[in-house]
Amino acid sequence: MSGPLKSPPKFTTLGCRLNAYETEAMKDLSQQAGLENAVIVNTCAVTAEAVRKARQEIRKLRRENPDAHIIVTGCAAQTEPETFAQMSEVDRVIGNNEKMQAATWTAMVQQGPNFIGQTEKVQVDDIMSVTETAGHLIDGFGTRSRAYVQVQNGCDHRCTFCIIPYGRGNSRSVPAGVVVDQIKRLVDKGYNEVVLTGVDLTSWGADLPAQPKLGDLVMRILKLVPDLPRLRISSIDSIEVDENLMMAIATEPRLMPHLHLSLQHGDNLILKRMARRHLREDAIRFTEEALKMRPDMTFGADIIAGFPTETDAHFENSVKLVDDCDLTWLHVFPYSKREGTPAAKIPNQVQGQVIKERAATLRAAGESRVAKHLAAQIGKTHRVLMENPHMGRTEQFAEVRFQTPQAEGQIVAAVIGGVENGQLLAKN
Repeated sequence: MSGPLKSPPKFTTLGCRLNAYETEAMKDLSQQAGLENAVIVNTCAVTAEAVRKARQEIRKLRRENPDAHIIVTGCAAQTEPETFAQMSEVDRVIGNNEKMQAATWTAMVQQGPNFIGQTEKVQVDDIMSVTETAGHLIDGFGTRSRAYVQVQNGCDHRCTFCIIPYGRGNSRSVPAGVVVDQIKRLVDKGYNEVVLTGVDLTSWGADLPAQPKLGDLVMRILKLVPDLPRLRISSIDSIEVDENLMMAIATEPRLMPHLHLSLQHGDNLILKRMARRHLREDAIRFTEEALKMRPDMTFGADIIAGFPTETDAHFENSVKLVDDCDLTWLHVFPYSKREGTPAAKIPNQVQGQVIKERAATLRAAGESRVAKHLAAQIGKTHRVLMENPHMGRTEQFAEVRFQTPQAEGQIVAAVIGGVENGQLLAKN
C-alpha cells in the first residue's frame, strides 16, 4: 500500500463501555502522533460470537477502505493475536497495553507512509505484567449530558467461563486524587452526571497504598466535588461491596439508585462451577439490604444461560432469582464456549438449542420486570437527565420521552403520564 497518507484515522469500537472509553484515548494519541489513512478496530473477546463479529467487521472495513492500513486492537487482539494476524485484511495487531501508549502511535508515523511491514506485524506483550492503568488519558467521554470515567482496569478473579482477565490483565486502579481531579474538570465543563467504570469495579483500590475500597472513592468524590449533581457506578460484584459503599447508598442522594450486579447465575452448584465467590443467598441478602436503605433502588444483572452441566432445575433457580433479587434490567448471555477457559473443558455442555430457549425465557422474565417497573412510575415525578431534546433518563435509568423539547444535558423534573414502547412518557 504505497502513496501519500491523506485521511485521519477512523475508529470502530466493539464491546463494552471501557472499550469505547479507550477508543477516545486512542483518537487523541493517534491524532497527536499524526497518524493518517488508518482504520483502527477495537475488538471484544467476551464471547466466541464477539470474536466472529470482529472478523466480520474487519472484512467489511477492508472492502470499504481498500487503501487504508487496518490496525486491530482490544481484548480479542490481546487474547488471540494470531487469529487476526493471519487475516489478509489486517496490517497490524497491537495489544491492550500497547494501544494506550503514545510511543506505539508515534513509532508508526515515524516509520513513514509504509510503516506496515517495517516491524513485527504483532505487537502484543504479556498483559499480566502491566501494573498501571491509563485512566488519566482523557477527561471522560460520552454524550453532552453524561461522562464516563475509567477508575479501574483488569481483574484478579478467574471465573471459569471468562476470558477477559487474559485480555485485560490483573486489577489495577487509578488513584483517588486523579479521579477526583478529573471529575472536577468534567463538572466545570458542564457535565451533570459521571459514571465510574472498570472491568471489576469493586476491586478498586486493592493495589493502592492503604488499600482503600470503592466506597471510600465514592464518598471522597461526593465530598470533594459538591457541585456534581449525579454520580453513577457501573457493574459491581455485590459480594465485594464495602461498608462505605453501603453507607453511600443509604445516605447520599447524589449516588444514583441503580446498581448493575455481576450475578451470573441463581444456582449455588453452578456458581461454584463458575468459581464465583457468592451464593444466591448472598445476592438476595445484598439486594434486600440495599432496598431497605434506598427503597427507590433498581437493580440490573448479568445472567448466563446454559452454563455446562446446567439442568432444568439449576436454570429454574436463575429464573427465580429475577424475582428474589427484585431485578429490573437484565443482561442475558447465552453461554459461549471460550477456548482457553476451564469451562470449555467441562463435560456435559448444554446443547445450543436448549441454551437459546433458556436465554429467551430469561429475557422474557426481564421484559416482564421492566414493564412492571415502568407501570409503577405513572403519576410519579422524576428528575430526568436529558440525553437529547426529547429523551432523558430517570435516576433509575429508565428512558423518558418528552413531547416538548428540553435542554440537552440538563436535569428536569417530569411527571410521568404513561408508558409506550418501553419508555416512560412525560406529561410536560
